[in-house]
Amino acid sequence: MNLGKYGKTKSRGLAKTRMHKVRLFEENQKPKILCLGAHPDDIEVGCGGTVLRLIEEVPEAQFYWAVFSGDEKRSKEASKSARIFLEKVKSKKIDVQDFRDSYFPFVGAKIKDYFEKLGKEFSPDIVFTHYRSDAHQDHRLISSLTWNTFRDHFILEYEVPKYDGDLGAPNLYLYLTESQVERKISFLCDIFQTQKKKQWFDQETFKSILRIRGVECNSPSKYAEAFYCRKIIC
Repeated sequence: MNLGKYGKTKSRGLAKTRMHKVRLFEENQKPKILCLGAHPDDIEVGCGGTVLRLIEEVPEAQFYWAVFSGDEKRSKEASKSARIFLEKVKSKKIDVQDFRDSYFPFVGAKIKDYFEKLGKEFSPDIVFTHYRSDAHQDHRLISSLTWNTFRDHFILEYEVPKYDGDLGAPNLYLYLTESQVERKISFLCDIFQTQKKKQWFDQETFKSILRIRGVECNSPSKYAEAFYCRKIIC
């Protein structure tokens, strides 16, 4: 991962310093990417567009896609979605577990064991996981164990909109093209049929948050996904 140089523009006669731009995997064309989601559709909602972008930019990337819960129907949706999002990826592993939804804090030891095994099996260049201040208890546990296991790796925490209103102020943005936006939303709405009855699970919600984050980073396409980056070492 490289950081772009500062650039300067002039505004009313004063020098104005631009934001840094992060260029992911400019030198490493075979990165190992770990995607973690407590529930089916979490990864896709939080960073699905970024996954599609990375696949286009670094087609030799290796993906490990882990979902921690799901009944029979939801597990099938999770597996199908992962296969579609990662269709063009040559090296990938998709793992859908069946830990009890909403009870993660009470089965934390077993989930911790899973992380310990995962940490020995896969050493990622970047990890996508839940936001540490997410209001959902399952999400928070996955985030906590991510940092416990992969503390010396580059970790980006994604956001999942919900009734609780826990969206924060992210500090890292990835531009998305209109094509990536449309594909992400189409995959979500077409695959996760079990979620259709939820009032928040629709195209309008998904596109709205991408548009807001696009405004915040002045995205050329108007759309972006945003993340919380606790630590970055240059």
